[in-house]
Amino acid sequence: MNIMFHGRRLGIFLIGISFTLGLSGMPDVKRMQMDDTVKVFQFDMNQQVDKALWRITQVAFNAAESWGADVILIRMNTYGGLVNMADSIRTKILNYKKPVYVFVDNNAASAGSLIAISCDSIYMRPGANIGAATVVNQSGEVVPDKFQSYMRSTMRSTAEAHGKDTLLVGNDTVIRWHRDPKIAEAMVDPSVYIKGVIDTGKVLTFTTREAIKWGFCEAETENTDEVLKHAGIEQYQLKYYRLSALEKVIGFLLSPVIQGILILLIIGGIYFELQTPGIGFPIMAAAAGALLYFAPLYLEGLAEHWEILLFVAGIGLLLVEIFAIPGFGIAGISGITLIITGLALSLVGNVALDFSGVSVIAIFKSFAFVIVAFFIALLFSIWLSQKLITSSPFGFLALHQVQRSDKGYISARQELKTLLNREGEAYSILRPSGKVMIDGEVYDAIAESSWIPRGSRVLVVKQEATQIYVKKLD
Repeated sequence: MNIMFHGRRLGIFLIGISFTLGLSGMPDVKRMQMDDTVKVFQFDMNQQVDKALWRITQVAFNAAESWGADVILIRMNTYGGLVNMADSIRTKILNYKKPVYVFVDNNAASAGSLIAISCDSIYMRPGANIGAATVVNQSGEVVPDKFQSYMRSTMRSTAEAHGKDTLLVGNDTVIRWHRDPKIAEAMVDPSVYIKGVIDTGKVLTFTTREAIKWGFCEAETENTDEVLKHAGIEQYQLKYYRLSALEKVIGFLLSPVIQGILILLIIGGIYFELQTPGIGFPIMAAAAGALLYFAPLYLEGLAEHWEILLFVAGIGLLLVEIFAIPGFGIAGISGITLIITGLALSLVGNVALDFSGVSVIAIFKSFAFVIVAFFIALLFSIWLSQKLITSSPFGFLALHQVQRSDKGYISARQELKTLLNREGEAYSILRPSGKVMIDGEVYDAIAESSWIPRGSRVLVVKQEATQIYVKKLD
C-alpha cells in the first residue's frame, strides 16, 4: 500500500516535471496563447523593396520593441525591388527574438518572397502569389549567374533557418525541412527540377493553395483577424505603425529615382554656375540638391562624415582647377573622383572605414549608379544650356527681331576700335575670356594665350566686332 502511494506520488511528480519542462521549452508562440492579451504590432510593406522600406522596417521594429509587442505582423503587397535591401530586412527578421508573421495581401514577388520566407509564419489571401525571385536588372533582363548564385544561396539559407525534423523511417534517417530549401531555390533558378512541384525551364511561383501544400504558407486568410485567430491568438491588442510626415519625406528622398534627380541637380547646378559665374542661382540649386541627397542618408546612418567631406573636398578641387590653375589636370580629375566617391560611398552601409559588412557587389552597384547619373546629368546640362533660351517657356529671353544696320543699329561699340595697341590690366582671370581694365574702364576680352592671371599687364592686339583680344606683357 505504502509502495503504491509513493509510486503514485512519484508518477505525479514526474508528470509535473515533464509539463514544466515542456512549457519552458515551448517557443514564444505557444506561451503567448496562455496570456490574457497578446500585444500585436502591425506595419505594411506595400511598396518597392528599397532603402525607404528598409528604413521603415528598422523604425517599425524599434517601435514594436519599445511598446513591448509579443508579435510583429507584416502586411505585404510588393512586386520586389533591391536584393541588398531585401537581404537586410530578412536578416533583421531572422535575428528578431519574438515571432514575426507575414500576411501576403496579394503579392510577395521577387525580393518580397525572400522577406516573406524569413518570417516565422506565412499567411496568404485567396488569389495571392509568392515566388519568382530571379534577379533581374532595371530593364527586366536576367543578370549574370554570379548574382543568381548569391540569391539562390540566400533563399536556401533562409528556408533552412526555420529548422527541420529528423525522422526514423525503418532503418533510414529522413530529414524533413519545415520549409524545403530546394523549393526556395526553385523560386530563383529555372534549372531546378522537383518532382510534382516544378519542371526545369520555369521559375517557381506558388498560389496560396500550392504554398500551403508545400509548407510555404500556414493558412489561407482574408484579413488580420483571421491570421491571429489561426495563430491561436484569441485576445490581443493591435497597434498599427503609421509613418510620420518626416519619415514619408525621408522615404521619398531615399527613392533611387529621386536620388538620381538630385545628382542631376547637383551636377547641373555646378555646370551652369561655371558657365555663368556670379549669377548664384545654379550653385544654390546644387547646394540644395546636395543637402537633400546627403541628409536622409546621414539620418539613416549610411552617409558618414568623411564621405560628405570627400564630396565637399571634390567640389573645392574642381573650383580651384577652374578658377586658379590653367588647363585641366590633376586637381580637376581628383575633384571629379572625390565627388563621385563621396556620392557613391554614402549609399552603402559601411561603419566609418570598416567595409567588412558590405559586399563588393553593393559597392560596385552604388558606383555604377552614381557614375551613370553623373554623365547623364552632364550631358543633360550641356543640352539644356543650348536649348534653354530658345525653348518656348524662355523664349522671351531671346532677341527675335533683326536689328539691321540700315536702320541705325551697329554691332559693336565704336570706342573699341580706339583700344587697339593700348595697354591695360587683367581685371579678372582670362581663361581665355575674362575682363580687362583700360584707363579706368572695364571691357570684355579674350586672351590670345590660354590663360592670363588677374593683375597682369596686357596689350590689346586685335579687335573684332564686339570683342577685343589681348596678350600678356612680360
